[in-house]
Amino acid sequence: MSAEKNQNMTLKLFAPRDPKEPHRAATPLELLFDLVFVIAIATAGQQLHHAMIEGHLWHALPTYFMVFFALWWAWMNFSWFASAYDNDDTLYRCLTFVQMVGSLVMAAGIPAVFQQHNFDMIIIGYVIMRLALVTQWLRVARHDPLRKVTAYRYAIGIVLVQLGWLISYFSAIHLSPLLFLVLVFFELAVPFYAEKYAATPWHPHHIVERYGLLTIIVLGESIIGCFAATQDAFSNKELNLEEIFLVVGGLLMMFAMWWNYFDRSHHHHQRRGVQPFLWGYGHFLIFISIAVLGAALAAAVDVSTQNAQISSQMMGLIIAATLVVYSSCVWLFYEAFYLQGWRRWIYPVTVLILFCTPFLFNQIGHIILAMAVVYILRLIVSKAFLLNCTDEPVGSTQ
Repeated sequence: MSAEKNQNMTLKLFAPRDPKEPHRAATPLELLFDLVFVIAIATAGQQLHHAMIEGHLWHALPTYFMVFFALWWAWMNFSWFASAYDNDDTLYRCLTFVQMVGSLVMAAGIPAVFQQHNFDMIIIGYVIMRLALVTQWLRVARHDPLRKVTAYRYAIGIVLVQLGWLISYFSAIHLSPLLFLVLVFFELAVPFYAEKYAATPWHPHHIVERYGLLTIIVLGESIIGCFAATQDAFSNKELNLEEIFLVVGGLLMMFAMWWNYFDRSHHHHQRRGVQPFLWGYGHFLIFISIAVLGAALAAAVDVSTQNAQISSQMMGLIIAATLVVYSSCVWLFYEAFYLQGWRRWIYPVTVLILFCTPFLFNQIGHIILAMAVVYILRLIVSKAFLLNCTDEPVGSTQ
């Protein structure tokens, strides 16, 4: 009788979370995971910053994309799993710690990727994180009978794709860009295939908060990176007017990006026409554009002090492009589905202005400040004329 009781308690211990649970918020363990994770993002951003000022951007950008995808994908899988099955028991905490170790291993290997194109540590750290997640899915298969097939699909799919990464990199096949994209496709397909059988009970408000928290963390990391570059560049000299414009413009730009994302926070879990997979996967472009913009603003400091092998106009175009990618995702996810008529096209007009700005000024500080002002004015117009419209969202993430 005692053994049966203990078994029932164990089954209940790892039961799925209630997707309608009120006041569901991110846990301290999830916040710690994010802080460890952002170390790897910061390391990759530093390497991209150096590549920009050395004139190697187009060579380094594909590498940065590959590294950032590995980091983001590991974070996203952890976050969605935790939203459905975080029971905070000892084994769950230990397996989460293993994933943190994998993230730190990946961070340690990032410099070698950019300098020597050596992915050994990245692959090893990635496999550590993914195998810890496989163990979690096997626990789900044991304790959640309704989603046993879903859990096995996740576990088997993750293992097969990890074998693909290992074979493609550590064998004579070699990891070409085309093969990388093929493996990325299979990585993205695993959740889609697994959830087709029985959807996991992820919590909409919890997922929205997790994505919002990572957005803030990446924005903060970008600000820190820009500030560190500014401090290093200007430690032995006084700021001139252009450099003041650069600092003020960069801060305004980051503030505007925060504003643009969170101004419709109440719509994040009530989106008309946007499916959860599209929303979840599409945030990759939001996160990576923020991170790239942070590296670009840090590189702009070197451009202003003439310590970079890149022109002010090219630097301005890079910043404009990353800002447009970020804002386009937010626009497509929200405004394009909420607004009607002429109001929907205010943002595309802003995009044209942003791309023209680098050609109107010669100095990078003036370019960044002008783009920030344009972006802020667009948000003010949106706040005044668009957000009070009668368009109401239809449907939900479920």
